[in-house]
Amino acid sequence: MSSLSILILAPLLLASFLATLVGIWRLTWAYIITIIGIALSLAAASAGLFRVLQEGTLRHYLGGWPPPFGIEYVLDHLSAFMAIIIVFIGFVIVIYPPGAGLYHVPRKGVPMYGLVLLLISGLIGVVVTGDLFNLFVFLEIYSLASYALITLGGNRAVVASFRYLVLGTIAGGFYLLGIGFIYFSTGTLNMADAAQLLPALYSSPTVVAAAALIVIGMGIKLALFPLHVWLPDAHSYAPPVIAAILAAVQIEVAGYVIVRMMLTVFRPEYFIEILPITSAIGWVAAAGIIFGSLMAIAQKDFKRMLAYSTVAQVAYVGLGIGLANPLGLIGGLLHILNHAFMKSCLFLIAGGIRFQTGLHEVSQFAGLGRKMPLMMTAFTVAALSMVGIPPTCGFFSKWYLILGSVEAGNWVFVAVILTSSLLTAVYFFRILEKLFAAPPNDDEAVTKATEPSPKIVVPILVLAIGILVLGLINALIVTRVLWPVVALLPTG
Repeated sequence: MSSLSILILAPLLLASFLATLVGIWRLTWAYIITIIGIALSLAAASAGLFRVLQEGTLRHYLGGWPPPFGIEYVLDHLSAFMAIIIVFIGFVIVIYPPGAGLYHVPRKGVPMYGLVLLLISGLIGVVVTGDLFNLFVFLEIYSLASYALITLGGNRAVVASFRYLVLGTIAGGFYLLGIGFIYFSTGTLNMADAAQLLPALYSSPTVVAAAALIVIGMGIKLALFPLHVWLPDAHSYAPPVIAAILAAVQIEVAGYVIVRMMLTVFRPEYFIEILPITSAIGWVAAAGIIFGSLMAIAQKDFKRMLAYSTVAQVAYVGLGIGLANPLGLIGGLLHILNHAFMKSCLFLIAGGIRFQTGLHEVSQFAGLGRKMPLMMTAFTVAALSMVGIPPTCGFFSKWYLILGSVEAGNWVFVAVILTSSLLTAVYFFRILEKLFAAPPNDDEAVTKATEPSPKIVVPILVLAIGILVLGLINALIVTRVLWPVVALLPTG
């Protein structure tokens, strides 16, 4: 028994309330409260991961009520891994100044800090809960916060947010129906308890429908092709800080839910052998990787290019789930971590460029590499990682996915991964050529451009350094954290 799972969540919820309340009078106080709340949560998440690595799974019964009667919070290798990613990325992002990350106008930042904390709280709740309905509650908490945060980008963002709200509500409804069917079949909502009762019911049409509804609902949340239609506009029009947190951690949590259902609730053999769920996910993910990469090449707007790139990158997570072997799933889970650092870094760079120059189209970036050397060096690191060039972290997740594809004998997936890396090189090297090789534009915005302030550059450099560090320590992450997660999967 351990209270660490609650200690990760509680500072975020308390800080969300306080930041919204005091922000009415002093925006600076809201900022300070937000930093303190996330810092405390990060310390608890770090301690939780350390304890899990040393002792194994940690459990906490809310109110002292043991499951299946009460709600159980669980920190195991998978949930502790996800929790520290969410909180660390959230911590870096809230440090980023609102002027660059929010297109800040007076008073617009008042609800921003409380909503960001509420979003992170919902994401943490999803990954630490051991109760199916409690997971739905946190799913809706982070979704509602997301809808509100996207609207801060302006009129077009409001329309994008409404589209996301409609599809997100459908996704939540599918998940709720799915867990309703599980409850009707088993009489329990506790994940571990349901896992004991479901094998005897695997042939039941109700259980089949439950699995299908949950996976489809989470596929919408994950923006897995062809259920991705809400993502490009939502991430393009949302302010950079919001787009960063949505692309870096929010959508990947839906992938976590699918993995949790496969490993903990339904057991791997159900998703792999009895129903062709993993196979279906793998093939649509492969299509999504190519589709997202091609659409990214076609974009002129930098943020929209990043949005379509996210469609391709989350499909790598789906591909790892679809391979359903240890190496493939390690690649998918490792890509959640790597993509969090890469994409948050890139969206924050987009915010820095827009703040300093007002530019947002790739064709306008000529010569900026000389004007903003630190920020563009960070961009180069993130871009190389997105392509998959060692020793950056992006190489290693793709490498495990290739190994998993070879182990599965699926050479089509190998070809898809390699082709996607080439396509990613096309749209990122095009920008690098503009930044460093093309003659500078005569545009006044470029000629007067300078390196942003340290408040903008430091969070970006932290993420860029993290991309390199994660590449160097990837073997440690795989052996200590991820191998225990995939131990339940078949190896042959």
